[in-house]
Amino acid sequence: MTQSNSRTYRLGEIVAKLGGELIGAPDIEIRRLATLESAGPGDLSFVTHAKYLRELSNTRASALILARAHKGATTLPRILCDDPYLYYARAAQLLNSEARPSPGIHPQAVIETGAEIAASAAVGPFCHVGRGARLGERVVVGPSCTIGDDAQIGDDGRLGPSVTIYPRCAIGKRVIIHAGAVIGADGFGLAPEAGRWIKIPQTGRVVIGDDVEIGANTTIDRGALDDTVIEDGVKLDNQIQIGHNVRVGAHTAMAACAGVAGSTRIGKHCAIGGAARIMGHIEIADHVTITATTFVTKSIRNAGTYTAVLPAEPAREWARTLAHLRSLERVSKRVHELETRSKPSTRKKR
Repeated sequence: MTQSNSRTYRLGEIVAKLGGELIGAPDIEIRRLATLESAGPGDLSFVTHAKYLRELSNTRASALILARAHKGATTLPRILCDDPYLYYARAAQLLNSEARPSPGIHPQAVIETGAEIAASAAVGPFCHVGRGARLGERVVVGPSCTIGDDAQIGDDGRLGPSVTIYPRCAIGKRVIIHAGAVIGADGFGLAPEAGRWIKIPQTGRVVIGDDVEIGANTTIDRGALDDTVIEDGVKLDNQIQIGHNVRVGAHTAMAACAGVAGSTRIGKHCAIGGAARIMGHIEIADHVTITATTFVTKSIRNAGTYTAVLPAEPAREWARTLAHLRSLERVSKRVHELETRSKPSTRKKR
């Protein structure tokens, strides 16, 4: 059985919990959030940019979230705030609380001797919890998860179906790990010998801080000697690869299909775009934004936005651009020769 947390809120209750300035009747009941176009009675909608204000005349929403500067844009009941997008996020959390399974261990789960599972935790069917593993208060483990020996999951953690946590990995509090993620598999450590590869045992762990979210099918490798570390508040999208001994700084966000090679250090409050590729053994400063599909090959020492990608264009135009790129060295040499010839002689005339 599951315990559902869904409920209807009155507009005044939402403001009491989240703040903001309410204009209109506080007793209006709100069931869900919706876009301006799809909203109907009982829905709360929002405007994040002035260009959408023209759509207010057609919306059927019961109430709106608006910036304070747009106070007079409608006569509908409205919540005024400094950042409508952030307010929308908070309201979405309030209105869409996820159902929580009832505490207990499913009879088809396998719990090894020495595992410690809080009475408030829920472990689903076909799970395996290894020896010495520890699951904190209110942890939810979805069906078919594997938790290795001596692994730890902090209070209020939530694992989707088929998540694998390798032995000795440590997961902080309130961490969400989506379906199919693998935490703590061996890093890609190999040494060459006479045309063969010799495997280097990966004896570190993965250590994940509090309030982290890890997307579906994302993989985080364990360290070779030291730990791979994901600090507090990091948000990782789906299908990301984090190599061994990487450290990702607090509150950094990384979009889908990004890849980070081993022993790289990424700073705090960074934003990494989708399919970005980051080489190993480099450092990235705090407050760096790396745009989608950018290939980072050396350390970034200063905050700012970095990009290294050519946008798509018709194939013939791209072929022409490529031809120009290939001829740059020849053109550069020719320009240098012309500049040299054009310089006046410095020899004194007799």
